[in-house]
This record gives sequence, structure tokens and C-alpha cells, in this order.
Amino acid sequence: MNGRELTPKQFKKMQSTELDLLIEFDRVCRENDIKYILDGGTLLGAVRHKGFIPWADDADVGMLRKDYKKFIEVSKELNPNICYFQCHENDPEYLWGYGKLRRTNTECVRGGQEKGTWRTGIFIDVFPYDDIPSGFMKQLGQDICCFILRKTLYSHVGKYKGNGIKKTIYEILSKVPVEMVYNYMAKCIARNSDNSSGNVRVLMFPLEKRQRKGRKWGHKKEWFLQRITTTFEGREFYIPQNYDGYLSRYYGNYMVLPPEEKRLKKSYYSYIKFPDGETIVHK
Repeated sequence: MNGRELTPKQFKKMQSTELDLLIEFDRVCRENDIKYILDGGTLLGAVRHKGFIPWADDADVGMLRKDYKKFIEVSKELNPNICYFQCHENDPEYLWGYGKLRRTNTECVRGGQEKGTWRTGIFIDVFPYDDIPSGFMKQLGQDICCFILRKTLYSHVGKYKGNGIKKTIYEILSKVPVEMVYNYMAKCIARNSDNSSGNVRVLMFPLEKRQRKGRKWGHKKEWFLQRITTTFEGREFYIPQNYDGYLSRYYGNYMVLPPEEKRLKKSYYSYIKFPDGETIVHK
């Protein structure tokens, strides 16, 4: 197992730090009329627990590509004493296809990512959603293209892990210039912007099985446009107006807690420095 699991006290400290990031993110979005929603397990936590899922130590927000671009432009308005926004557009060393809002004066390296050269810090993920084309074959083609691009970016970390043919493939893919990958991704975004199925997805993040139901892949675009606010850890954040449709689609009977053996803390860390200076080192 790569990395170390957090103690209950550290776990709460991680959630508290991520809440600070959500509050600052929400402030800048509201002041600049940028639409976002709490996404994935963070949305589930908001509806079912009115806050973090007790065993989850991450936070996700999502927005359509046009709002994501606008957020990059106004990210300079973030309080630098609290956080900064990181994406490939402002940090060429950063190799993910979505952004992270990172807490200032912290560090955070997850297990298996020790060889990354980008700046680190405790974070929340900021996912840009792009159009999915109409027609199953075009959707499948987009998915295959995304898989190859994603693995090519990951190869700069993956080539240091494991052995055998997978390691060899990652070593070969890591020779592809990073800018070539991002340029091709931009072409994929533009190619499908006028041919939307009414659904959207994060191009550089794998679609889970629950996001591939029939021919309706991904998220409904309307979930990002028709929003309401709800309480999350005592603060108000945006969620889809039809949150029941979102959560039912992906989690089924989402108000029922999973059995205890499935309430797993999913993240392991090689190194963390919290805002108060406490550090965790996995040896």
C-alpha cells in the first residue's frame, strides 16, 4: 500500500482545511457570476449528511467549460493567504486535465505520486465539464481518445510505478510532449462543442460504470444551469436543482447508508503539511 492513512484527528483537520477552500471558492464564484455545483460524493454528503461524508477526505466541485475558463481568469482574486488555483494553464509542471484549489502554506502528496514535479498542497478538485457528442459511436470514440490522452499525461508519474509491460508502455508514452496532449485535448473540446447530446463529462477523468447507463453518458448539462443552494457544514453552497435525479442516477437509493465494511477512507498519503505546521511522513 502506497502511503499512510490519516488518524481520526488528522482526518477532521483535512476536512476543515477543505471547507476553507470551498468557502473561498464559493466567494469568488458568487462575486463573478460563475456557476458551479458540489459534485460527486461532496454533493451526496451535502444532501445526506449536510456536510462531508464522515469517511470521505476529499471535496469536488464541477462547472461547465466556459465557467471554468472564467474562473481561471479571475483566480487572481482569491485570497493568497488562503489558497491559489492550479491548472496546466498557469503551471506547466501540473499534469492533470482539471484544476485544483490548493491551501496556501500546505503540502500534500498522495501515495504513488511522489515523483510529481508540480507544486503541492491540500486541495479540492475543480472539474471542467465538456460536451458529449450525440450518437453512441461518437461517444465511444471520444471516450477512447480521452483514455489515451489521460494515460499519456499520467505516464510521467506511472513510469516510476510497478514493472513489466505497463511500466514499459508508460515510459514510451512519457516521451510524447505534454503540450501536444493539451493541444489535442483542445481540439476534442472544440470538435464536440456544437454537437452536444445534452450531456457533459470531464474529459480527463474516467467515466465510472454508473455514468454509462445506456446511451446517456455523463452528467446532464441542466444540472449545472438550474441550481439551488443547500447547507454544507453550516455554510451555503450550490447544488443541482434536480439533485435527486443526479444522486438517484449515480447512487441509487442514496439516502441509505452503505454497510460499515464499505465505508472506506480511500486516500493514502506520502507527505502532508497541514496549515498549523503538523506534518505526516510515510516511511
